[in-house]
Amino acid sequence: MLVTGKDILVPARAGKYAVGAFNTNNMEITQAIIHTAEKLRSPVIVQMSEGAIKYGGQDLANIVIDLATRATVPVALHLDHGSSYESALNAIKMGFTSVMIDASHHPFEENVHETKRVVEAAHAMGISVEAELGRLGGIEEHVVVDEKDAFLTDPDEAVKFVEETGTDYLAIAIGTSHGAYKGKGRPFIDQARIKKIGELLSIPLVAHGSSGVPAEIVQRLRAAGGEIGDAAGIADEDLTEAAQYGIAKVNVDTDLRLASTVGIREVLKATPKEFDPRKIFGPARDVMSQIVEHKMGVLGSVGKA
Repeated sequence: MLVTGKDILVPARAGKYAVGAFNTNNMEITQAIIHTAEKLRSPVIVQMSEGAIKYGGQDLANIVIDLATRATVPVALHLDHGSSYESALNAIKMGFTSVMIDASHHPFEENVHETKRVVEAAHAMGISVEAELGRLGGIEEHVVVDEKDAFLTDPDEAVKFVEETGTDYLAIAIGTSHGAYKGKGRPFIDQARIKKIGELLSIPLVAHGSSGVPAEIVQRLRAAGGEIGDAAGIADEDLTEAAQYGIAKVNVDTDLRLASTVGIREVLKATPKEFDPRKIFGPARDVMSQIVEHKMGVLGSVGKA
């Protein structure tokens, strides 16, 4: 069933579990996400970035909407990192049930102003809104933030921001970062900061840049001829703990990109004469499904639909 993000995330926050918000760019990714959610009886959020909208447009949105409408578990279609009021309105017109306005790179008052505009328009249409306060480092499509420009979310400022904007859920900077490279070793996650913000705010909190970048996937990618540096992700235990303190939405993109590439590369390496796309993209879908299943188990959303 196609629902709003708030319909999914408010129960998650109350139940102290988190819901995976997985980015999609094609049919196979979408199938891996929603079919796995059905299998595990888990609510799920399917995200499209502005890059995905440019790539797949209304056609891709319609695939998500169709699969979500026919699903027997709650599914929301979310705009990830909307860069403007106009982008959010466009997503709403396309049938999205949740939108993000990311004005976190602006000064606080301007972030409030832009977020409030989106909230007023989206709420008038029954659509829920995500905003961001604080800045994550790393790279995700048009979002490029040098580590020296990243800063963690201030708890008191978060309270003021939510009161002034009315946003339904808030993405906070807690030590995660976008992309496959999150530093050396285990990235530090500021659990104390999450707990403090969670005590001050009752709305669902969001963790961006939360792909795990599994070592096995990285090894398989290299074995299949792919090149990747010293990639590192967020530890499963850190996400499980964060859900206890208020993180209800966990964004995952890099893991599915890596899994898809692994599936494709392994087929082409093992059978270089293969040119049937079903036999190439099908295995990629299977690898992505395994990633989605693992992440849903980590977040505690299995059986919550």
